[in-house]
Amino acid sequence: MHLTIGQALLRAGQQLKKGINSGSPALDAEVLLSSVTGLDRAGLYRDWEKSLPKEMETHFFELVGRRRLGEPVAYLTGHREFMGLDFAVSPAVLIPRPETELLVETALKRLPPSATVIDVGTGSGAIAVSLAFFRTDAVVYATDCSPEALSVARLNAARLGVGERCFFYQGDLLEPLSAGGAADRVDLIAANLPYIARDEYPALPAGVRIFEPALALDGGDDGLACYRRLIPAAPPFLKKGGLLLLEIGCRQGQASLALFNPQAWEVAVLKDLAGLDRLVVARYQGSG
Repeated sequence: MHLTIGQALLRAGQQLKKGINSGSPALDAEVLLSSVTGLDRAGLYRDWEKSLPKEMETHFFELVGRRRLGEPVAYLTGHREFMGLDFAVSPAVLIPRPETELLVETALKRLPPSATVIDVGTGSGAIAVSLAFFRTDAVVYATDCSPEALSVARLNAARLGVGERCFFYQGDLLEPLSAGGAADRVDLIAANLPYIARDEYPALPAGVRIFEPALALDGGDDGLACYRRLIPAAPPFLKKGGLLLLEIGCRQGQASLALFNPQAWEVAVLKDLAGLDRLVVARYQGSG
């Protein structure tokens, strides 16, 4: 006898409570069953008493088992919302976080008309694609050293209708652009590069540490290794008055400011909704 949708949800919730990530077992069960059935949350409760087809039941509890072991829901469903948009994700990319929306929102407020942008370390393309989606006059160049990540980013650009204004290049930081001359004197460079300090890495939640790509998390001894290389490389790409936006860890504000030459940059650190340091906003002065 097949389980009903309601029975499946209740059983899955009980199983997920015993997993290594049991913070929201009921919500996780709903999201996973929605992914399997194609029903939204209201539909699940509307069809609470309906039987779940056997193949769906089997697939659903396979996903529940993987979730119990800590695998992120976004990887199990293949999707994550960011800036109100639906992004495809895979284990090749870092799952987009709500705190990164501060970078996108800041960029959207400060970009001039017909802006040109570079997104360094684009991953899923969340930043690049969001900027192109909300600024229909913008052109975005994006880089990543991972070909698998770039495949996901290109997919997201196509899915959200901005593929003709997002251009993706494989390579380290800004190197693929300097080699090809694809972008010249842009209005803004955005980067959400790895910023977890190496000694903090073992303390990350198991679901992050085990399943998300270390390449997108490990920022070296103090978490700022990538930014130490990016900041001095940025001026040749920026117009005078152009912006460099860097997402940072909540305890990296002062250390990040020290990376900038004050003769060349006007720099501030913005806090996130929790009141924690989150975003470096640096304006290039065109000198130094």
